[in-house]
Order: sequence, then C-alpha cells, then structure tokens
Amino acid sequence: MIINLNKASSEDIPKLLEIERSAAGIKTYSAMLDENEWRNEIQNNTVYIIENEGKMVGSISYERKSDDHVYISGLVINPSFQNQGIARQVMNVILKELKDIKRIDLVTHPDNSPALKLYQSLGFVIESRQENYFGDGEPRLILVL
Repeated sequence: MIINLNKASSEDIPKLLEIERSAAGIKTYSAMLDENEWRNEIQNNTVYIIENEGKMVGSISYERKSDDHVYISGLVINPSFQNQGIARQVMNVILKELKDIKRIDLVTHPDNSPALKLYQSLGFVIESRQENYFGDGEPRLILVL
C-alpha cells in the first residue's frame, strides 16, 4: 500500500467536500460540509489529502495552537477504504512531522472504537470527555499525547 499526503489548497475544496460527504451521517463523525469552513481550515491550518495508490481516500488536518501545542482537527478515511491500515500510516507520518511538539491533542466520539484503539495504540490517553463538543449533540473524548 502506497500512501501519499498532498498538501491541500483552496482548489482542493471540492475533493475535501467529497471526502467529508463519504463519511457524513455517521453518528461518530461530525462532517465539515461547508465550503467556507474548508477555506478557513486551509488558510489557517495544515490540511493534507490522503491518496492510496493514486486514489483519494481521505484527509487529515491539524492546527498549531502554539509553538509546542498542535490540535489534530480532522482525520477521515472514506468508509470504502477503512480497515486497511491507512489511518495508522497517516498518523505515523503526521506524528513524525510533529515529533518536536510537546502536546498533541485530538477529539473522537466515545463510540468510535476503531479510532480510540488506533489513537491509544499510538500513545494517546483520554484526558477528558466533553458533551456536545461540535454542537451536534454528541459527546467527544479529548485525547492527548
């Protein structure tokens, strides 16, 4: 499996929306379906489109909160490409990229067992739980590395 991370630009917003739509409607994922939100995300954060053997399969993004704190703001793999180890490979690349950062955090739904298992296997620990984190009526766990 050959994974590539390609830095996204505003021209990639239709691709990012396509990825988000593939996972929309799943209770454990709060999809970002607004073009302006993506414009802001690309302008202020680091966003990559994930490709596997030339096919677009997902995206990952992170926000630098400070010199020593990064928030992984999104990781989504198209459901038809899940359970192939793509998310693990991507997280390993990102964690290597962020190796000098003291605090890396992210959020996930408490019922998203595959994501929790992945993040915990990479060393993330549950710091807290917050109800209605994204305003979608669903709780999220805050994990930190």
